[in-house]
Amino acid sequence: MGVFPGFGSWICKTGQQPLKAKSKGSENVESKLVSEKDTNSNAPANKKKNRKEHYDEKEERIQHILWHEEEKKHPWQNPPPKVKVTTKKGVYHMNLEMTIGAAPELTYLWLIDSWGSHFYDEKKRRDLMVLTEDGPRRVIKVEKAVVYDFFSLTSIPIPLHLIVEENEQDLTGKYKKEKVMLMKVFEGNYKLEPVYVDQERLCKKRLPKSQEEYKKCSGGQGNIATKLIINQYFEPYPPFNLPPLSWYIRGNTIKTSKNLLNALQDTAKIIRSTKG
Repeated sequence: MGVFPGFGSWICKTGQQPLKAKSKGSENVESKLVSEKDTNSNAPANKKKNRKEHYDEKEERIQHILWHEEEKKHPWQNPPPKVKVTTKKGVYHMNLEMTIGAAPELTYLWLIDSWGSHFYDEKKRRDLMVLTEDGPRRVIKVEKAVVYDFFSLTSIPIPLHLIVEENEQDLTGKYKKEKVMLMKVFEGNYKLEPVYVDQERLCKKRLPKSQEEYKKCSGGQGNIATKLIINQYFEPYPPFNLPPLSWYIRGNTIKTSKNLLNALQDTAKIIRSTKG
């Protein structure tokens, strides 16, 4: 089983709808418990009203137009996710890498924003408490539930209580368990990096080292994709850490992880095909 906060259900029912086209960044909220009422019908509007974005909305708009126009002429071909799983002293390390046809800032918002994303079960996911908040960085307690398909016989909800750190400016995140059923170890991190899609065509030999350089050498006409890197560490409690249960958990984690990453790529395709 694997999940990282901000990406919604990692082991989940794979028939979920794609993400909504637009979402916003971190919200400014007080460090206090959030009631069930706050997390339902009134919460999305209230949160969006108080948010401060830590990205350039104008540049995000430009990238959306560039991607939309390019998708009409030369549709983006999704490279398959790369997944590597190793084991050390009983702890699984799952490394995942994938490239997404959308700008990093927008992709990051899809990952962290529960109100703008169908990757979340809004009835099961709550921000319980903001521990610290400093500009684009915040640390929160999160409660969520994921659905585990037990040998294709029945679906079992697994409750998760996590400590999550998000940094919207660096486009990074990390998390660790406060309480996760069945899991002795449960933690990880993720980051998003820009991919300069048109650098060889538009920048020639002057390959850019930053988005500013890319914007300059491409004349503002270069698409920027996203490289998503995830490192997940987990170790089940006995007897789930022993074969054959451990084999099943490992295999199912890889399968469902790929399915969800593919769903994220499909979401980006819908956004690229939508005229803003």
